[in-house]
Amino acid sequence: MVLSINTNLGAMVALQHLNSTNSMLENTQLRITTGLRVNGPKDDASTYAIAQNMRGDINGMMAVKTAIAGGESTVNVALEGAVAINDLLLEMKAKVVQANQAGLDATSRTALHNDFDALRSQIETITGTAEFNGTNLIKASAANLSVLSTVDGSTIAVAAQPMDPTTLAIQSTTLLSSAGAATALTAIDTAITAVADKLAALGSVSKRLEIQSDFTVKLIDILRAGVGNLVDADMAEESAKLQSLQIKQQLGVQALSIANSNPQVILSLFNG
Repeated sequence: MVLSINTNLGAMVALQHLNSTNSMLENTQLRITTGLRVNGPKDDASTYAIAQNMRGDINGMMAVKTAIAGGESTVNVALEGAVAINDLLLEMKAKVVQANQAGLDATSRTALHNDFDALRSQIETITGTAEFNGTNLIKASAANLSVLSTVDGSTIAVAAQPMDPTTLAIQSTTLLSSAGAATALTAIDTAITAVADKLAALGSVSKRLEIQSDFTVKLIDILRAGVGNLVDADMAEESAKLQSLQIKQQLGVQALSIANSNPQVILSLFNG
């Protein structure tokens, strides 16, 4: 072995190995800290790019999920309002049937009409307040709604279903006369049928939104699992690697210390 005071080859090699070990130890500690095998492009450029694209898809689907949830809530509020209106119409029919009894006195007829009118006013109130996030599907001036359903911009159309007394043609019905009561019976039956059809339409689109929401959630879960398979670290493997590298680091420090002590041998050559 050549002894030189200018070049300590052993120390240089030991330092190179120690630096390499420290670098691998740093990467391993980062993987354990973040839980990710691929933390950036330098770890695995192609895998990182694929994962980032998938994360973009996930964010897009999260936006779709939010949009569908808003649509579902809007439709469900309309559904609850429609159910309440249907129940009120059934009560109104009972009043109309009573008003069509032969020989009904004026006082009773007026009382029935007042009850009928109060129920009609309640329908007006419901149609005016069955709103979610500024959207009302059952009021007189209701507009159709488009709900975002996919990341490519596709939508689910939700048709407005106005159920106010004017739309249902019961706004001017009266029970104050026998003729009015007879006309009211026909109008109420027609309104009940119309509301049943509107309920069915709202129920159908609500179910469609629910199915699309469930499907979107499943897609998000699948993509998240896919990203995990690509970039997540195997914690058991990284833990074992950490222990191995820590031991290797300690040995490297000792090797460097020994290599650095070799030049001291040169001094011994000059000591008598």
